[in-house]
Amino acid sequence: MLKYQEVATKIQQAIYEHNLPKDTQLPNIEGLIQQYQVSRSTIIKALNRLERHGVIYQIQGSGIFVRQPKKRGYLNFLESHGFTVDLNDLPGASQVFNVDVVQPSAKVRENLHCEDDEQVYYIKRLRLVEGKVYGFEQSYYRKKIVTYLNREIAENSIFSYVKDICKINIGFSDKYFKAIKLDEEIAPYLGLNPGDPALCVEEIFYTTAGEPFDFSQIIYHYDNAQFYVQSHSK
Repeated sequence: MLKYQEVATKIQQAIYEHNLPKDTQLPNIEGLIQQYQVSRSTIIKALNRLERHGVIYQIQGSGIFVRQPKKRGYLNFLESHGFTVDLNDLPGASQVFNVDVVQPSAKVRENLHCEDDEQVYYIKRLRLVEGKVYGFEQSYYRKKIVTYLNREIAENSIFSYVKDICKINIGFSDKYFKAIKLDEEIAPYLGLNPGDPALCVEEIFYTTAGEPFDFSQIIYHYDNAQFYVQSHSK
């Protein structure tokens, strides 16, 4: 984790731990420099990151303020910090069905830019929130980049494992949305009926060097999953 990311995380944790309400004014840049003992550029990068993530807002000449927290149990529709992180206000779990090393299909190979002889980890799991099925996920990780995965890792946050243990710098992602009707294979996982509607989200994650390493598809339960969007003018 880069220094500004670490500082951003600490500021965000302080806001949540102290349960600071909307519009609470935070220390100014000079105060934050003293508090976290880092450079001005690091603080500015950290604040910009928090602003992009909807944690704070900044008013030139007035200060830095806490933004309205998201509603409990809502998943960020546009940004991805990992399912566990995004829903950390609710107790969640993963029911893992398999963690296998496989040869990727043509679709997976195309999305991950795999070589012909590459293998990928294939993980299939349910994402649960407060005991309810939130979504059915199928993920593919390039084994040459994420060299080891197992069931225990998959039952927790793979996103955190990739960042903190594998030391992979996650840069950005491409996300694609489409409305579907469930087929006979997927419907039972969600406890729904074939033909029921669902939201299907496919996402490709890249390293900071622009190399794709994870292609995931999540099909969300139409009644249990909830989303929100935060926007800013910058």
